[in-house]
Amino acid sequence: MSSTAPFPPWEWNIPEHLNIGAACTDAHLGTSAQERVAMIVEDDTLGTSRITYRELAERTSRFAQLLRAMGVAAGDRVLVRLPNSIDYATAFLGTLKRGAIAVPTSTLLTPEEVRYLLQDSQAVALVIDEAALARMGPQLRGAGILREVIIAGEPLARALAAVSSTEPAERTRPSDAAYLVYTSGTTGYPKGVLHGHRSLLGRTPAAHYWFDFPLGPADGERVDRIVHSGKFNWTYVLGSALMDPLFRGQTIIAHEGRNEASTWPQLVAKHAATIFIGVPTIYRQILQKTTFTRSDVPTLRHCMSAGEHLSDEVFALWKERFGLDIYEAVGMSECSYYLSQNRMRPIRPGSAGFPQPGHDVRLLDTDTRQEVAPGEEGMICIPEGDPGLFLRYWNLPEETAKVRHSGWYFTGDYARCDEDGYLWFLGRKDDIIKSFGYRVSPYEVERVLKGHPAVADCACVAEDAGPDKRLVVAYVISQEGSAVTPGELLAYGLTHLAAYKAPKVVYLAREFPRTRNGKILRREITPRIATARSEG
Repeated sequence: MSSTAPFPPWEWNIPEHLNIGAACTDAHLGTSAQERVAMIVEDDTLGTSRITYRELAERTSRFAQLLRAMGVAAGDRVLVRLPNSIDYATAFLGTLKRGAIAVPTSTLLTPEEVRYLLQDSQAVALVIDEAALARMGPQLRGAGILREVIIAGEPLARALAAVSSTEPAERTRPSDAAYLVYTSGTTGYPKGVLHGHRSLLGRTPAAHYWFDFPLGPADGERVDRIVHSGKFNWTYVLGSALMDPLFRGQTIIAHEGRNEASTWPQLVAKHAATIFIGVPTIYRQILQKTTFTRSDVPTLRHCMSAGEHLSDEVFALWKERFGLDIYEAVGMSECSYYLSQNRMRPIRPGSAGFPQPGHDVRLLDTDTRQEVAPGEEGMICIPEGDPGLFLRYWNLPEETAKVRHSGWYFTGDYARCDEDGYLWFLGRKDDIIKSFGYRVSPYEVERVLKGHPAVADCACVAEDAGPDKRLVVAYVISQEGSAVTPGELLAYGLTHLAAYKAPKVVYLAREFPRTRNGKILRREITPRIATARSEG
């Protein structure tokens, strides 16, 4: 497959030392980017804030020094539980400059979910906003080995101002651990995916072949202004809306507040943004719920999408109204966006495009370890030496061993390659659900719902509710004699799961289709087996 890729050879330039925090901030000091705005945050409540590269370099160095003063050592974990904000970038990059391991988490998680992550990661410090701490603090007390709580906002600003001097960023090596992200696991519990500082370089091919940044230096002539619709905790956003643009000296524009369709075109227009990054759901909502056209966003030149498949309909309608293509990419928590469409070759709607240069992706027959022929289905496999690949699963050596074979990482995703080298993504052969850009483990949802005393058994599946709209739904068999309603179970899910994981519909059923061995046949679970359904 690599021989058909229409790109020049790529050479990885991996230095002896690399620190993501320093590469995204300190590296721009003394260049034309030093006084450039690095980050703008539009917060519905707090208003607009911005910070230059020089200010961000100083602020992250102070945060690293604050961690040193607290006794946070290199390799210690620091859990970041913040909304999109300058404090988020400060905490994440500052933790890396200390040489500690950042653990980004979602603000949608419930206290019990955050507590689990604190315990599993063995984080020694937590960075959290005051409102969230007041709400969930008592439930987090005594979690794991947590000993330091850093409160964002004014308390953090005062603490940083009190730092009198700073030390240089830790001289980490590319293979040293940098950040730990949690993804849906097949056990019902989130699984930690540990990345090294090398991951920043592992995504450099995407800078040109997906972002369409120039191949020149970060302080070159063209500076892009990037609006992303997501939250920094998500691997997709953490890379494409924080680390990668900052590494290249670009300006990022983040939003915190209500997620309305009109928000994104308005932000693009207000800040003269040149790049917009989102998920297919956001593009569909803009098309369906707003009247914005190309004339409203004249500076926009490039649109990108990942997280789930973009439908042909949305692609065509966006092109018709805005005159721009949407360039898709495929990635995962273990190796961010390594496949993508690009400006060098025509987009074929439905195709994932090509492996980016440097990523020697192969489609293998997992039994023979041989590459499949064009047109045949094979598992997407990545060489273990790829710098974009994760280091290992956190505290799960058996899980790590399951996906590493003969020098290859087995992604679990399948695709086929046509005669022209285009990849056609077929998805996973497991049960992970992709809904509104999020990956949801049915096992995690089932584990929580089974905690309800009236639930005898349950199965979580995906349900198509329209173009580009997949819902997480749950089918429940109630305990004999129970009068529980689907609505009560729906509310229970919303209380105990992050909103994006909680079922949007709950059905009651009498029994599930099963194999002879008693395993639930998820693909045969449809509304036809239901006896009742939640309203809405």
